[in-house]
Amino acid sequence: MKYVAVPFCCAEPAYVVLALNMNLNAFLSRRVVTPHGIKAAAVLVQDRRIFDVVPPDQLPAQISVKDFGEAAILPGLVDSHVHINEPGRTEWEGFRTATRAAAAGGFTLLVDMPLNCLPATTTVAALEAKREAANGQCQVDWMAWGGVVSDNQEHIEALAAAGVPGFKCFLIYPGIDGFTMVTEQELRSALPHVARTGLPLLVHAELPGPVDAATRRLSQADWSKYATYLQSRPDEAEVSAIQLMISLCREYHFRLHIVHLATSQALDMLRTAKSDGLPVSVETCPHYLHLSSDKIPDGQTLFKCAPPIRSRENCEKLWRGLQEGVIDLVATDHSPCPPEMKRLSERNFRPAWGGISSLSLALPVMWTEASGRGFTLADIARWMAEAPARLAGCEARKGRLAKDFDADFLVFDPETEFIATEAHLYYRHRVSPYLGEKLLGAVKATYLRGNCVFADGTFPGDPSGRELRR
Repeated sequence: MKYVAVPFCCAEPAYVVLALNMNLNAFLSRRVVTPHGIKAAAVLVQDRRIFDVVPPDQLPAQISVKDFGEAAILPGLVDSHVHINEPGRTEWEGFRTATRAAAAGGFTLLVDMPLNCLPATTTVAALEAKREAANGQCQVDWMAWGGVVSDNQEHIEALAAAGVPGFKCFLIYPGIDGFTMVTEQELRSALPHVARTGLPLLVHAELPGPVDAATRRLSQADWSKYATYLQSRPDEAEVSAIQLMISLCREYHFRLHIVHLATSQALDMLRTAKSDGLPVSVETCPHYLHLSSDKIPDGQTLFKCAPPIRSRENCEKLWRGLQEGVIDLVATDHSPCPPEMKRLSERNFRPAWGGISSLSLALPVMWTEASGRGFTLADIARWMAEAPARLAGCEARKGRLAKDFDADFLVFDPETEFIATEAHLYYRHRVSPYLGEKLLGAVKATYLRGNCVFADGTFPGDPSGRELRR
C-alpha cells in the first residue's frame, strides 16, 4: 500500500492524495466538523481508520465517494455515563438495546457504569462476566468503569490492570442494593489505590446529611408534586459533597471527575479548583440543560432523576459554566428501568426510580438548546465526543475526525425539526420525558470504523462493536 502526498504552493497547506490502492473510501460533506473548524471536506477511510481529511478538490478520481451534501459529518459521539445494566438486569436495558439506541443517537462508544448490573463491576471477576455478556451483541464500541464501594479497596488496582478506564463511587445511597455508597473514611482507604492507578474517580456528588434532613421535614408533604421532590434534594447536598471531594483531591492528588452536575452553586468552587491546577473535570447532562423545574408537571415521574432538575435560572448558569469551560463535557446518564418502576400510575415521586433515558435523543436535545444560544456543531463535538473520550483515556483514537483515528462518525441534519415520538426511541423501554417535544436536528446515519451501523431507522449488518480496554 503506497500513497503519495503532492504539496502545492499556496497560502494554506494542501495536497492531492494519489490512491495506489483502491481500498480507500471518501465521505464528503459541505460541513465536516474537524478539530480545526467546520469546513467542506472529505473524510478518507482506509482499513477502518481515518487516512486523512482533505479538501473536496483533492479527492482522487479513482475512489468511491459518498456525498452527504449539506448534512454535517461529526465525530462519533462518546457517552461516558451510561447504565447498560447487563448482566443481571437485562430486562432493564442490556447491551443489544443500549448499543442500538446509541447508534441511532450518533454515539459510537459507550462507557458503562458499574452499578445496576449484577454483579456490580467492583471486581475483576465481575468485569469478566460483563465482557462475556457483551460478546456479539454490541452495535457500537463500549468500555466499563470499575466501582469503588465500601469494601473493595483491594480490588481497585487489579481492575485498573484488567483494563477499566477509571472508577465510579457514590457518596449517597444509589437507590439500589448491590452497590454501596462510600463514607469519607472509606474514601480515604480507597484513594491511595485510585491515585496509584492514575485513573479518574467519577463521583456522584451528593452528601446524605442534607438530603435526609430535608426528607424528614417533608414527611407529610404531597409527593405527587415535583416541588416536594426538588426540596428533598437541596443544592446544599451537591455543594457540600463537591467541597469535600475538592479537599480530598488536594490531599491525595488523584484525578477527580464530578458526574451530572445539577447545581450552579458549585461552579465558583470548581472554577477555583481548576485555576489552582487541581486535576478536576466536570460533566452535566442534556436534561439539566434543556428542562427546568417550572416546566415539570406534578405527578410526571418520568422527569425524576438525582440530582434533580432545578430552576430555569440554574439551567442558564449551567450553560454559562459550559461556555466558560468550568463544565468540560455533556454525558447522558442514560438510566433506564422497567416503566412500572417509574410509578407512573401512582404519580408519586418518592418511590419512583430516579433516572432519565435519553440515548436516542440526546444530540437533538442538545442541539435544540445550543443552536439557539449561538453555539456551533464544533462545540457539540467538543462536549460530546472529544472531552468524554479524553475522560475515558481513548482520546488518541476516538472523539475527533483526524488522521489515524478510528473512522467513527455520524451524519447529522442540523436543520430538520421533528416531534419526538416512541419511534425515535430505540432502547428497551420506549418511555421518555421528551416525547411530544419539537426538537431540532436529526441523525441520518452512524458509522463505526467506516461501516454503517445505523441509517434512516435501520441497523445494517451484524453487530460489530467491541470493548476498548485502557
